[in-house]
Amino acid sequence: MQPATGSGEVEEAPLLRRTRWRLMAWSGGLTLLILVLLGIAVYAAVAGSLDASATAQLERRAQELSRFVEHGPGFPQRPRVGIAFGGDAAGTVAFIVGPGGAVQGAAGLGLPPGLPDAQGLSASLRSGRDVRDATISGIPVRIYSLAVQAPDGTYVVQVVADRTAEQRLLGTLVLVLAFGACGAVLLAVAAGYIYAGRALVPIRESIRRRQDALRRQREFTANASHELRTPLTVIRASVADLRRNRSRPVEQVGAALDDIESEVGHLTALVDDLLLLARTDSGAVEIEHVPLDLADLAAEAAGILSPLAQQRGVQVVVDPRPAEVEGDPLRLRQLVTILVDNAVGHTPAGGSVLVRVRMEAPSAVLEVLDEGSGIREADLDKVFERFWRADDAPAGGTGLGLSIARWIVERHGGTILAGNRPEGGARFEARLPARPVKTSGHDRSTVNRPADGMVD
Repeated sequence: MQPATGSGEVEEAPLLRRTRWRLMAWSGGLTLLILVLLGIAVYAAVAGSLDASATAQLERRAQELSRFVEHGPGFPQRPRVGIAFGGDAAGTVAFIVGPGGAVQGAAGLGLPPGLPDAQGLSASLRSGRDVRDATISGIPVRIYSLAVQAPDGTYVVQVVADRTAEQRLLGTLVLVLAFGACGAVLLAVAAGYIYAGRALVPIRESIRRRQDALRRQREFTANASHELRTPLTVIRASVADLRRNRSRPVEQVGAALDDIESEVGHLTALVDDLLLLARTDSGAVEIEHVPLDLADLAAEAAGILSPLAQQRGVQVVVDPRPAEVEGDPLRLRQLVTILVDNAVGHTPAGGSVLVRVRMEAPSAVLEVLDEGSGIREADLDKVFERFWRADDAPAGGTGLGLSIARWIVERHGGTILAGNRPEGGARFEARLPARPVKTSGHDRSTVNRPADGMVD
């Protein structure tokens, strides 16, 4: 039976994809924001440092000229007007503007149009000092203007420096920051995609488990409904037959009563199995752990089924050897019963079922072998599924027994396998963790058992 597909299963994948893209967007966006803020801070710091350094250079040269203006021609050191080569003032142009606005020695300076800077002159005369950026003949410059009071009036010293190299450096810094930010954002997005995928693994697993649980629930409901429908139909038909023949003696309608009894027994077994599986799924079933001998338990459980097997012409042979385990006696007895009953049902009349218990450290091994037709290779992975039944399965089963057997083994920390015998027939093997047993001076394999270990 194919599981139905719910709308939730269709929408989960797009939801996870949208979540992953959102995580990527947040990762990339936050990285970009941090880099933009960091880039602005770096740019402002570098630009401020360059501006302060260049302004300090202009100020030093302006102070040199201001001392000459204050002391007049008697100042021992002649100021360097015009373009300075070498030293701290290299690459700057300095000149002095007199009280009347005339540049001192302008004929020898060769100043370009726009110098002296009129706005800088006016601002320095008002405040004593002015620093501004301007463009002279298409060249970006920084102009430092300093007002100097002399005996014959107020002079202004202007020092001009080319800002082309500074702007080129800042432009290069912007490109480096921009390309670095783009690369970092791309790496952040890629890392966000990877880590978002990893972060969503638990959610994806949770969704997968939920979908798997929903699928099993739908299969369980559908299969249970199917299994319940048949006995209920038989019971309804038998009741209808009894109603039609209510005046007849009971012995004349005994077949209907037999059918009702048989189907009620089938329903009872099915409901018991369903309740057990429902409780196992909810974790409500507790497993007891007490020391016991799996050989004794297997011999006891198989012995109970021997009369039923003999009625079908099948012989149950038990070959037990001591195998100490810690487990739940009730559940392990149920495990043996399920496996032996399944083997008896698939073994033709005249055949036999072998129940064998061995100690293979660190495990206690329970084997149940039948002489039936075996299990098809394509069905080996399905035998422990709920409600699965082979095409040649005997009537009356619920399809839940082997599922319960697997649950019992796994709750005891073991494993169970199904396969085929080379000589024909099926083989079921359950391995349970063995319990270390201290010997007390005699071999328990000889206690209450024949010498060959075979119990019929």
